[in-house]
Amino acid sequence: MHDPGATGRFGDYGGRYVPEALIPACAEVEEAFRAAWADAGFRRDLDRLLTVYAGRPTALTPAWNLSAELGVTVLLKREDLAHTGSHKINNVLGQALLARRMGRTRLLAETGAGQHGVATATAAALLGLSATVFMGQKDMARQALNVHRMRLLGAEVVEVTSGSRTLKDATSEAMRHWVTCVDEAYYCLGSVMGPHPYPWMVREFQRVIGEEARAQCAAELPAAIPDYVVACVGGGSNAAGTFAGFAGTAAQLVGVEAAGGAAISGGQVAVMHGHRSYAIQDEHGQILEAESVAAGLDYPGIGPEHAHLHDLGRARYVTVTDDEVIDAVRRLARSEGILPALESAHAIAWVLRAARDGELPLGATVLVTLSGRGDKDMTTLMEIS
Repeated sequence: MHDPGATGRFGDYGGRYVPEALIPACAEVEEAFRAAWADAGFRRDLDRLLTVYAGRPTALTPAWNLSAELGVTVLLKREDLAHTGSHKINNVLGQALLARRMGRTRLLAETGAGQHGVATATAAALLGLSATVFMGQKDMARQALNVHRMRLLGAEVVEVTSGSRTLKDATSEAMRHWVTCVDEAYYCLGSVMGPHPYPWMVREFQRVIGEEARAQCAAELPAAIPDYVVACVGGGSNAAGTFAGFAGTAAQLVGVEAAGGAAISGGQVAVMHGHRSYAIQDEHGQILEAESVAAGLDYPGIGPEHAHLHDLGRARYVTVTDDEVIDAVRRLARSEGILPALESAHAIAWVLRAARDGELPLGATVLVTLSGRGDKDMTTLMEIS
């Protein structure tokens, strides 16, 4: 998991497929990020915010009861304990500091489950910036709590009524708006997707998850490295950040997609939202709508570095159904007293199934990134119940 260089390519994937008006803006973001990432002062400021504001390092929690039940050792990397309730704050604090360094006064963002929007609104409030968050109408209805949180934090939430009214269309609208205001606004993209440098930059801001987890596993496990490292994947930022800490080890990397939006398992190569990767599409190459109980995974594509890891065989990508996800929420809540986000429950669901079916050997060690907490999903879970 390397620096993709000036072309922004991970093997055959990535790149910068944007309107001509955005090419200088993307190049400016890349130049600014490279300078900031090489600046010890910038890294020091970010590390301090991650510690005293976001609450890092997050805990590595053994799932004692579930482990005994499954016959494998399950360790949870607790991004649900970070400020705002998910891993999104890691990336947003980095990009917000970068935006301020670049002289921008406003953050633009897309959001699906609302967690990236909440993190963006939070960082904007902290650093004295304004924030505009684009969110699909469907997601606003099922994530009303997060919409209210964003507005309380001072952000403008723009309802997107086109297309599927979910994350895909919110991203499209945010990028269209960026074209109109590149001189004063900074596009704070929430996942490892979009035009270069975003897939690489977001992975680097999320790398803290994997680096912390690797050190924590070394202290917790006799073998120092878990046998499996598992994370949910939509665009794929929590997984990319986690995998970055273990890509150079013998651990098996497993990304878990929603069955109704399985870009790698059920898609083909396409260009979408400024990068080349896998996406679900019809026989005419038209992007299909994704379907998932989790708003954050209701996305028809996947980040380009994940596509590259798949092609290399370094990471494996699997799917779980909505029913398996709901069951995983209940199982983790009742066995450990931890209520995961529906997105995070995809990773738990695969572990449950793989242990039941013998795909996980007895005695194996499994690290699961619990990317967020489930408070935001109470309305959805209540309706399903």
